Amino acid sequence: MNYAIVGFGKIGQALAHAFARKSIDVAVASRRPPEALAPQARAIGPRVVAKSLRDALEADTIILAVPFGEHREVAKALPSWKGKTIIDAMNGFGEELDGLLSSAVVAKAFTGAKLVKGFNHLGAAKLAADPVVEGGHRVVFLSSDDEDATAPVAALAKQLGFAPVKLGKLNEGGALVHARGRTWGQLIFQDLFRKEQ
Repeated sequence: MNYAIVGFGKIGQALAHAFARKSIDVAVASRRPPEALAPQARAIGPRVVAKSLRDALEADTIILAVPFGEHREVAKALPSWKGKTIIDAMNGFGEELDGLLSSAVVAKAFTGAKLVKGFNHLGAAKLAADPVVEGGHRVVFLSSDDEDATAPVAALAKQLGFAPVKLGKLNEGGALVHARGRTWGQLIFQDLFRKEQ
């Protein structure tokens, strides 16, 4: 498995810190050229490598950490997303989504990809911090309509030190971690820990 984070704002950098802490290679990319991201990427850790968007999208697993409205532009970068897993770490704050959950909108844009909602319910500072606290592991909620996609993302979350909690399908348990317009799921920003990972 190889990984990329698309979006290098607060959430993208927080996730890069999580990868660096566990010495897991990760590519980072954004609208800016890789040279602009490289100093910050190097400062986070030697396994965090700034790449062009095109090169970053060669990864098997891509974490979307761009502002929600920009995901459509990212989706246009490849003709097909077949064989890719997209981790949707975005929230559709203030977006008009015609009553759909934000991940349903993202899934439409990334045709052929396996989509998992995850890492979106915590703020950047919490995501960047060591997830092992007081003998427990910080929880990350995962939901997907594809059970086969959830298992490797849960394994990644564990590798990063988090305690993954599977919520089931996007429109069921996944609705608990969606921010849609002015409606926020009950688990958004809930900072929970599990004693056993």
